[in-house]
Amino acid sequence: MMPQFARTLPRWAKALVALAGAFSFVVVPALPAHAADYVPISGAGSSWSSNALDQWRRNVEQYGMRVNYASTGSSDGRNQFRSGTVDFAVSEIPYGLRDGGVTDEPPTRGYAYMPIVAGGTSFMYNLAAGGQQIANLRLSGEVIAKIFTGGITQWDDPAIKADNPGIDLPSRQIVPVVRSDGSGSTAQFTTWMSKTQASIWDAYCSAAGRSTPCGVTSNYPVVAGKGFIAQPNSTGVAGYVSQAANVGTITYVEYSYALKTGFPVAKVLNSADYYVEPTASNVAVGLLGATINTTPGPQYLTSNLDGVYANADPRAYPLSSYSYMIVPTTTDSPFTADKGKTLGAFANYFLCEGQQQAEVLGYSPLPINLVQAGLDQVQRIPGVGSTTVNIADCNNPTFSSDGSNTLAQNAPMPSDCDKKGATQCTTATGGAAGSGASGTSSTGGSSSKFGTSGSGGGGGGGRLGIPLGNGPISCDPDTGECHNVVAEATKIESGPGWGVTQSVMVASVVLLLAVVFLPPVLGRTLRARREGKE
Repeated sequence: MMPQFARTLPRWAKALVALAGAFSFVVVPALPAHAADYVPISGAGSSWSSNALDQWRRNVEQYGMRVNYASTGSSDGRNQFRSGTVDFAVSEIPYGLRDGGVTDEPPTRGYAYMPIVAGGTSFMYNLAAGGQQIANLRLSGEVIAKIFTGGITQWDDPAIKADNPGIDLPSRQIVPVVRSDGSGSTAQFTTWMSKTQASIWDAYCSAAGRSTPCGVTSNYPVVAGKGFIAQPNSTGVAGYVSQAANVGTITYVEYSYALKTGFPVAKVLNSADYYVEPTASNVAVGLLGATINTTPGPQYLTSNLDGVYANADPRAYPLSSYSYMIVPTTTDSPFTADKGKTLGAFANYFLCEGQQQAEVLGYSPLPINLVQAGLDQVQRIPGVGSTTVNIADCNNPTFSSDGSNTLAQNAPMPSDCDKKGATQCTTATGGAAGSGASGTSSTGGSSSKFGTSGSGGGGGGGRLGIPLGNGPISCDPDTGECHNVVAEATKIESGPGWGVTQSVMVASVVLLLAVVFLPPVLGRTLRARREGKE
């Protein structure tokens, strides 16, 4: 029934009121719950990769996806996937690792590995002298191995001085901070030591009561009396080092954590005798030396990094690697085909559009061959359907028309002051560069888009004049927060974008507002006209 006040309105106004009344009854049933298109999924594992995963999870919420992820460490993630308590896991190392005489057995449920993001294991440190932060430290592989095995215990050790001719190093004890939980970061670091510093690593393992050759381990052995600190998770080790009271500490952690906490990382000496930082481009160059297992079977897409450690390109970062998502290929509990739809759509997103954010988050985007292999693995997930993604539509920043890795090709060469020798670049590294420290260098250096120096500034100055106590910095120099950066997304199916539902909502709101405000206005207008005629 038409409202009383509307009976005296013109015909067009009466029609408007009637239409608005009709829409008011259809608004609610016209709003389907898009979130129901995707059922929630859960995963656990790598903290090395968690900064990227957390960003991607936030991004896909707009499409009605709920992806839960617990950053509990690679070993725990693999254990939970094997026991069937999560739908997927993330790890830097595959199943089958023999660690301390115990083999990490694969699950009985069907599974596959999928590359998700590349990055560099960095050496974040907290070091100062004279009340000023040191942010341009350089370390050789031998020195790093000796620091983390107790062979070098003072920051002014002659071996560290030889790496750093331009820094007045303090006479302060070194406090190595290692992981207390099983982690992919530890596995990556110890794999590198076992391949490049075997004698140092084996001697330490022997003192820790482990058999030799020690090889790779995801649980870092700690020898009593060495002064080591053990902390859980990447957040734990990075958080410990970043505390103002913990000057003298150093840890191994994903580069992303140094960026987020505003602390520097050591430039590491590579096979070409250049000290390099784990920027996105240097990691991309380093990974050109990786050998990818392309043989069909349980180890498909796993990597051999020996060629990365020995990469002779002056730009290559020696500890470059990538992490895997372990996905189910069967519907064994707790997985279902409905969950497969969510997991498949999420994977298509982060393999393509999500890679646009890799650099600003402190990682390196995957090259085209690993993205294509990952997209192929998505098709093995039950419930994903027949939807396929054309690699040409991925919008990945490493892609070129011929499939070459443009990120690696365009990587800047290191500066002359990064060459092993008597001079040393003064530009700050890691998160310290984003805090404005780079402006204190005597000469500039080439910078990546998140403000870290890819090569460094000019010659052998002294310590950088960076006050201690700077707060956490952002990965994004424009917004100040990583989580405000949202990559363009074009591959999400059935997302709640603008469509009929949104159009109905807007139209109904406009019409209902017209019902409320238009009649009084029209009524006053009609009365004024009548009074004017009288």
